[in-house]
Amino acid sequence: MTTLARKLRVTDYFTLGWGTMVGVGWLVVMDDWLSRGGALGALLGFAIGGALLLPIGWVYGRLVMAMPDAAGEIAYTSAAFSRPISFATGWMMMLAYFIVCPWEAVAVGRIAGYIFPALDSVELYRIAGRPVYLPHLAIGLGLTALLTVLNYRGIRLSATFQNWTSFGTLALFVVFVAMGVSRGSPRNFPPLFTHAPFVSILLVMQIVPYFMTGFESVGKAAEEASPDLRARGFYRAIWIAIVVGILFYTLIVAAVGFVAPWHDLLGEKFMTAVAFQRAVGSRWIVNIILAAALLSLFKCFNGNFVAASRLLFAMGRRGTVDPRAGQIHSRFQTPSVAVLCIGLATGACMLLGDAILVPITEVGSVACAIGWSATCAACIFLGRAGAHPNRIQLSAVERGVPVFGLLVGIAMLLMKVVPLVPGHFTAYEWLALGIWIVLGAISHRRRIDGS
Repeated sequence: MTTLARKLRVTDYFTLGWGTMVGVGWLVVMDDWLSRGGALGALLGFAIGGALLLPIGWVYGRLVMAMPDAAGEIAYTSAAFSRPISFATGWMMMLAYFIVCPWEAVAVGRIAGYIFPALDSVELYRIAGRPVYLPHLAIGLGLTALLTVLNYRGIRLSATFQNWTSFGTLALFVVFVAMGVSRGSPRNFPPLFTHAPFVSILLVMQIVPYFMTGFESVGKAAEEASPDLRARGFYRAIWIAIVVGILFYTLIVAAVGFVAPWHDLLGEKFMTAVAFQRAVGSRWIVNIILAAALLSLFKCFNGNFVAASRLLFAMGRRGTVDPRAGQIHSRFQTPSVAVLCIGLATGACMLLGDAILVPITEVGSVACAIGWSATCAACIFLGRAGAHPNRIQLSAVERGVPVFGLLVGIAMLLMKVVPLVPGHFTAYEWLALGIWIVLGAISHRRRIDGS
């Protein structure tokens, strides 16, 4: 039987984890971050929220080492709990990964329109008051087609693309931050918070799960590791991805708050670029920022595409969705049917245009929190499972790590669904989440009835 190609190294797993995590939110929705928390509130929100994910990263590292399975959370939870629970966990994580793909496909059109204003033309229709332009759709669909072809033809091709775009993003990030900060001033930071300090930090922490999702994508490609890769390489890649992600987000928030009076720029399109342009007084730095954003978008789109397609492939292989999704291409050794499904679904969803951006952020946060919580619960069970075949050896101290991770995951979930908490779900987010749950229930029921 054809298996997935085994060609990935530690560097590939780092760029998959970090590249999947960091997209273009730092350019596209920076004004939302700062309006939520202020300069210091946003910085602390990402720093604290990111640090709280380290125990969850530890849990994923241990589970990937024990069970290198493309099913990821499905494999971990099925080893501890019932089949419906494992399917529900995987279905929510599928949402977390897949939902980023149309987000990035839409965002590339917005960035292209900023570079070339003539592209903001030929309005086709409006959704929630936002126009959908033909050139934007064409660019987004073109990028979606490119990544579909890359991932269809081989994981090595996809990984090479991921490496170049990830390290290119980091290099350009260092250049424009260094140049901009040299012209900034601490006087630009106030107001430090937009609400009471605690509320400001909380409002930012609510969206951290969405913008920090990606480190666990390492597990989805675990079956494609090079034969000489040691299992601990997965663990290292996950932790490095989280740490670099925290540093990236906190530094970009601090830089924007430092280089220009950010409060005066709220509502500006691509606030990050505008702030640096005002600090430097020239357009060239905007070009560097936009180049970094495009590379970052490509890698984030590709990383989430890889994770979503592998998870769908694993579901098909396990028979929880249509088994055809579990097919492997005999020549390219890729999950070809799953790749095509993700590509087609991305193209269909991006027809919703800009209107999907903010609701996607909110729903993605809840999906991640559910998946992380279930994974930590599985680790707790497997660490105390006695003679269970998938038992994980944990010391007394280590057993406390997944417990803490579970509490963090539950807290992040409650922050979005409890009506009394500021920034909770609106009707649109509940509707989007409800539709996804119904689709999952229908799919799972059809497989049960057909078996």
